[in-house]
Amino acid sequence: MSGQDAGPGGTFPFSPQDALAFLTKMWNPLGVPVPGFGVPGAPAAPGAAFPNPAAMFAALDPAEVERKIAELRIIENWLAMSLDMMRMSIKTLELQKASLEALAAAHKPMRDAARAEAPASRKRKG
Repeated sequence: MSGQDAGPGGTFPFSPQDALAFLTKMWNPLGVPVPGFGVPGAPAAPGAAFPNPAAMFAALDPAEVERKIAELRIIENWLAMSLDMMRMSIKTLELQKASLEALAAAHKPMRDAARAEAPASRKRKG
């Protein structure tokens, strides 16, 4: 880092704790407690610089784990279906675009011929 990045006295303008507080506020601006992350603004547990996001999925009961697996599979299937629908919509629009371009290309010779005939017919009448 250059000397320009450092603040007065050679120290940086903010500490790592300030950066973490900034990121925490950016990720959770309203300070709503998130499962597995603890209460915003509360001191972190000793030795845990970052909360464990997997803590929100911690369960000891096999039936509870199976239920969560089933829920996540339902969400996975819904997302896959949504992705397939999106792909189908894109393909439909690509086909529509190709059809419109083909129609425009087919009409172009007729328009060019009509434009070529228009001045010739005006000259004959006049």
